[in-house]
Order: sequence, then structure tokens, then C-alpha cells
Amino acid sequence: MKPDFAKNPLVKHAIEYSIMVINYVTILENNKKDVIAKQVLRSATSIGASVMEAQSAESKADFIHKLKIADKEAHETWYWLYLCEQTEGDNFNSELNSKLNEIMRLLNAIILSSKKSNN
Repeated sequence: MKPDFAKNPLVKHAIEYSIMVINYVTILENNKKDVIAKQVLRSATSIGASVMEAQSAESKADFIHKLKIADKEAHETWYWLYLCEQTEGDNFNSELNSKLNEIMRLLNAIILSSKKSNN
């Protein structure tokens, strides 16, 4: 039986975000921006993959480490989306930035809280 991750806001947002990005990448590919599309897809979906890995971490330190990887991928995604925003104009989905900022805030809060409880 699969765990119910819908109750976990970070997992829920990460999955929703991956789906949003998958849909946006289609626009990039249609505009012949395949290289950037692949980078955005890779880094953005990696956020969710790392968050999911953290759900079965072997220790508190492993949990923190996996969320830090997700945070790094979020920052990389921010970079690629910034380039998209600057070059795509009206085709850019600004909701991607809003959702990413929300995920980054959650990641930072959980990492800080986990570090405090780990001491």
C-alpha cells in the first residue's frame, strides 16, 4: 500500500510543481528551446525526487541532506526559469516562480527545524 503523501504539504507541492513544469516544458520545446527545456525538466523534477527520497531517509542527518539536495535543485530551477522568463515573454508561466518560492520556503523551514531538533 502506498503512503498518503497528500497530507505532507512539501510532497504535495513538489508533485504538483513537477506536473506544472512538465506541461510548461512542452511550450519551450514548441519554441525550439529544447536544451533549456531539458534543463528545467531535469532540475525541477529532481526537487520532487529528492523530497520523496527524504521521506524514507535512514536518519535525521540523511533527511536533512536529501532536503538540502532538493533545495540546491530548486535554486538551479530558479536560474533556468529566470532565463525562460527573460526570453519567453508572454509564454512564460509566472505561476512556476510562485510555486517554486513556496517550495523553497517550505524546504528552508523544514531544514532549519530539523537541524534544531537534531542538536
